[in-house]
Formats: sequence, C-alpha cells, structure tokens
Amino acid sequence: MNIGDKFPDLLGKDADGKEVRLSDYPGKNFIIYFYPKDNTPGCTAEACNFRDNFEIFEKMGYQVIGVSKDSEASHVKFRDKFGLQFPLVADTETTLCQLAGVWQKKKMAGREYMGIVRTTFVTDNNGTVTDKVVKVQTKTASEQLFELLDNRNDINPA
Repeated sequence: MNIGDKFPDLLGKDADGKEVRLSDYPGKNFIIYFYPKDNTPGCTAEACNFRDNFEIFEKMGYQVIGVSKDSEASHVKFRDKFGLQFPLVADTETTLCQLAGVWQKKKMAGREYMGIVRTTFVTDNNGTVTDKVVKVQTKTASEQLFELLDNRNDINPA
C-alpha cells in the first residue's frame, strides 16, 4: 500500500472475534499499524506508546488499529496485560498484511523467513492512505506521527 491506495472496509477480526470494519468508526481517520509479534520488546513499546497517546489521537479524530499475524487468543493476553484500548486485528492468514505490502522476506541471524515489516499507515476517513511510516521508532511511534502530521499542518497535538 502506498499513498492514495485504499484499505478495505473489513480489516479482519479483533481479539474478541469481532469483525473490525472502518465503517464502524464513521467520520474517523485511521492509524493502522502493522507489527511483528505480541509481547516482544519492540512491539510492546510501540503498543504502549499508542496506548499512552490514545486520547490525543481520539481528540484529533483518529482511530488506532494494530495488526499482526498473532491469534485472537494472543491478542487478548497482549491487550489485557498492557491495557490496550484499541482493536488488534488477528491477521493469521496474512491477508491484510499481504495487501498492505508488509508481509516480506526478512533476515535474522543468517536465516531468511517471511514476516511483518513494522509499518504504520495514516488514512483519511474513507481508508485512503495519506501517509506511510516505514522506519517506525517503537518507543516514540506516536510522537513520530504527531511530527509527521504537524508538518502537514493538519494538527496540533498539544
């Protein structure tokens, strides 16, 4: 996915098995972030950073949605352990990850494997991508977005 592309209305199912649809959030813009795995240091830092700034994003008119390949059961534990107040989509078949272009070949410790490349998409209220962050700073992901959006003169997070 690139700027100008549109996410489908149905993103998948959340931790509770409920379908997550963009149309369930009328008038909201979206921050859809893809992360590799629940309960890992970087992914936990990123999720908690979004949690800590969730109210600011809400006031700005954004709904945060996290996506990983983890199961609904894994998402329940992750959400509850860290008090996450936004949906986590369980993309176990990597359908949305592939559509977004974040399911890619990765390398670690000399081996290659397919995995999610950490990426954040900002969309308008129709799900059309307006911004894309590929070098996500896990501990300051929200601040990265505030700066990006402020540079476009769309918002003032203060």
